[in-house]
Amino acid sequence: MRVQSTSLRNFCINAMLKAGMSKANAATTADVLVTTDLMGTFTHGSKQLYLLLKNMKEGGLKAKATPEIASEGPAWAIIDGHFAMPMVTSTEAMKLAISKAKIAGIAYVGVKGSSHFGAAGFYANIAAKEGMIGIAMSNVDPCMTVPGGKAPMLGTNPLAYAIPTGTDKTVFLDIATSVAAVSKVYAAKSSGKPIPPGWLVDKDGLPTTDSAKYPEEGAILPMAGHKGYGIAVLVEVLSAVLTGALFTLDVLCWLRDFAKPVNEGHAFIVIDISKMMPIETFKARMDKMNRQLHDAPKAKGAERIYLPGEIEWNNYEKASKEGIDLPDYVEKSLRDLANDWQLNIDELLK
Repeated sequence: MRVQSTSLRNFCINAMLKAGMSKANAATTADVLVTTDLMGTFTHGSKQLYLLLKNMKEGGLKAKATPEIASEGPAWAIIDGHFAMPMVTSTEAMKLAISKAKIAGIAYVGVKGSSHFGAAGFYANIAAKEGMIGIAMSNVDPCMTVPGGKAPMLGTNPLAYAIPTGTDKTVFLDIATSVAAVSKVYAAKSSGKPIPPGWLVDKDGLPTTDSAKYPEEGAILPMAGHKGYGIAVLVEVLSAVLTGALFTLDVLCWLRDFAKPVNEGHAFIVIDISKMMPIETFKARMDKMNRQLHDAPKAKGAERIYLPGEIEWNNYEKASKEGIDLPDYVEKSLRDLANDWQLNIDELLK
């Protein structure tokens, strides 16, 4: 299914309005999800809305909830999301971090009382578009084992950064600290395809390419072994231990526990470059670094070298002009969404 971003955005907004959300909050959420689809990260885009609204319908999320500042200082704050739509809470948290960084130079805003917030890179890019360095992260329900273990202990705990450049394309990275995002494992499971070696271990902690019994049995592995594990622990601390959210084995799964608030935590860090050097000087230095990376000697058979985030920006430009080619599993999720909230799926094709 090929759709235009405006049609997809309106479709998502209409579903959220039927679920009881305000138009402003629905629009904010749709921006996060559709931008993610435009960048080609379909596992974290509009596909997520069906299950997020299922959480809302059954009580895990609150359509009318309003995030509020629970505590704060000059360069930090903790926001209680009160289980509002996580994209709304996260956008407000990043904007608060930006406003504090403009005064203090650097700021941290943590979030408790939240759930799955989608693509971390979206929030990091909010700061980068303001000429600042943005960092975003979240803890997740346990699905990843630890080196030497066989049971889920930590979430995939995504981490993202975004950095302004002399163009409108930021340098950014958005990764799970697991070897792959769990949504990719679910996508393979739903299509009946095997997963690559090194992604999962079975109930005995042995490697497997069969995702059929996941998540009831087995666990996903951290990226790069102890390195991914160590970064995941840092994300757990900054997102959850420090904020007052639930952590490790206490976090519920938003994909299964629809009626219960899962209480994930997030963290957003912003650095105001202009406090340390003129922003144009920084951008010029970034552009020089980027040229050097682009011009690096290429391996045999390699056509070009990409900067972090460059492929996603290329996807964004192409999809903005030609439409978004949604994978089958995304189309299925949107059809399920239409059935749940009595929407006309044909509205997507306008």
